[in-house]
Amino acid sequence: MPDGRVLIEACVDSVPSALAAEAGGAGRVELCDNMIEGGTTPSAGTIAAAKARLRIPVFVMIRPRGGDFLYSEVEYDVMRRDVAHARALGADGVVLGLLDRDGAVDVERTASLVEAARPLPVTFHRAFDVARDPDQALDALVGLGVERVLTSGQAPTAPEGAALIARLVRQAAGRIGILPGCGIDETNVREFVAQTGADEVHVRGTSPLRTAMAYRNPRISFRAAVDADDSTLDVTDAARIRAMARRLVGEEAH
Repeated sequence: MPDGRVLIEACVDSVPSALAAEAGGAGRVELCDNMIEGGTTPSAGTIAAAKARLRIPVFVMIRPRGGDFLYSEVEYDVMRRDVAHARALGADGVVLGLLDRDGAVDVERTASLVEAARPLPVTFHRAFDVARDPDQALDALVGLGVERVLTSGQAPTAPEGAALIARLVRQAAGRIGILPGCGIDETNVREFVAQTGADEVHVRGTSPLRTAMAYRNPRISFRAAVDADDSTLDVTDAARIRAMARRLVGEEAH
């Protein structure tokens, strides 16, 4: 930042968490849903409510599903619509990321979404961390005019990827912001910034909170385990739906 201070961007999945981040001194929030999948697009109501209550910038995640970052035409259409909705609801920026099947930045589609987002700034999220060649990916994003890239340095956590992050900061040379995120907290943030030269950090900063719910059915949980393989998705199978429909009318399923 121009005054030498490091900006904290808090990754949040609710309006109360966004308000807590602001109260704690965050300079920006990344507003998401479904953090168990790494973050997806929040609802229109969540965006509107956040914008009505926060004074700091709200950057909205544009991600139609969990898993990898190779999107179908239908999913890409959803992303275009979500960018337009985020703009209409007053978002201060959007966060997105698309790769092609070979692990390079999907330049054509990313360019189209960047154009659709303007005049809002764009962050390219941690799809960068599974790109085949980080140097090539960074140069592509510079060429697209993306304002910043969120990265753990292609490592499980940003502290583990600190060497690559420091190199990316030097390679960026002010042409694009490098926003380190994942695994940065109060125990390591000062040393991490000194090590990498980053002027922004992306953090969660969460603590567990019990809700006010008095009754609980211990046999039921709606939090399912997530498969660690991002390239495998649970998708609706038309054949299985058809089989159930046939059974309901007394036909044999085939």
